[in-house]
Amino acid sequence: MGKTIRGESRLDEHAAVLGEIVDVARREEAELILVAGDLYETAAPGADAEALVNATLLDLRSVAPVVVIAGNHDNAARFEALRPWAEGLDIVMRGRIARPDDGGVVETVTASGEKARVALLPFCSPRYSVRAADLMELDAAQSAGAYAERLAAIVGALCADPDPGAVNLLVAHCMVRGGLSGGGERAAQTAFEPYWLSATAFPPSLAYAALGHLHLTQRVAAGGPAWYSGSPIQVDFGEAGAGKHVLIVEVTATTPAQVREVPLTAGAELRTITATLEELEAMADTDFGDAWLRVRVDDARRAGIVEDVRGWLGDRVVEVRVVGDGRSNSPNTVRRGTTPHELFDEFLTAQGVDDPRLAALFAELLDAETAT
Repeated sequence: MGKTIRGESRLDEHAAVLGEIVDVARREEAELILVAGDLYETAAPGADAEALVNATLLDLRSVAPVVVIAGNHDNAARFEALRPWAEGLDIVMRGRIARPDDGGVVETVTASGEKARVALLPFCSPRYSVRAADLMELDAAQSAGAYAERLAAIVGALCADPDPGAVNLLVAHCMVRGGLSGGGERAAQTAFEPYWLSATAFPPSLAYAALGHLHLTQRVAAGGPAWYSGSPIQVDFGEAGAGKHVLIVEVTATTPAQVREVPLTAGAELRTITATLEELEAMADTDFGDAWLRVRVDDARRAGIVEDVRGWLGDRVVEVRVVGDGRSNSPNTVRRGTTPHELFDEFLTAQGVDDPRLAALFAELLDAETAT
């Protein structure tokens, strides 16, 4: 929630797709609902975004118990502050990693009498992972290891005591090695090996691992079924053409998980058009529906291209770029609603700097600043 497309609000899309998700939960008669993080685009979401998220959580809770964890885009401290409100409504909300006996593992009995044991792994930044390891009372070697090793040890501690009579689940917000990004994720927290978690960290006792972080629906190679549900709408043009889904998992303590992808249709399509000016003018009467358009002009640069293209294709054009030399034709690029990460990436591109370590350092510094 709160994610814009080049400064254009997508609140109506979010409202529609969240309503669609609630309808799916009711139609499928879900008995447990898992939300694996990144409820918001930023750590300081707007009031309209918070209102819609809270209303959706209440609607989902009217169907079945809800478990929700914080992702790397979320404000973990705010999630913790909302825990008393959530617990009063029988919604499990976790912003920080906790010991299994202190809220890191929760148990519930579903409407059909099935017992579920759910381990919770909200996003854990490298700077917090040492403290999280201490909370788990890991030994010195485990606590002193690299981030990925500490995170694997934390998963092991959370899942160390499976219940043979229950469905043992993990809800985690992390980057699992081998996962495919959609293009809208924060590169510093997906592209670098220190942020990766090996799928071998998931113990065989898990009946299912519900994963958040990556925007494409996908199963990851693990010992047991582990899936990213993906974002409910296309977040970035790198996801153009990708279907969006809710995952329905049917599993009991004695039968393996069966996963079905239920398509979501409420979000608008993101489309990229590459054409000459003559070809773009010929598209003037084309009905693109509610799709957001990114236009690549394969032609010579001249004044007024942006205005001409938007005049031909409409106000759903959110970006126009001349592909000859890769520079934007619009000197007044809309900044409203653009995230700090997107602005910094644009700055690096404009400066001709291609060093991913800078994006990683920027993300780390921004996380440290916004966490306070």
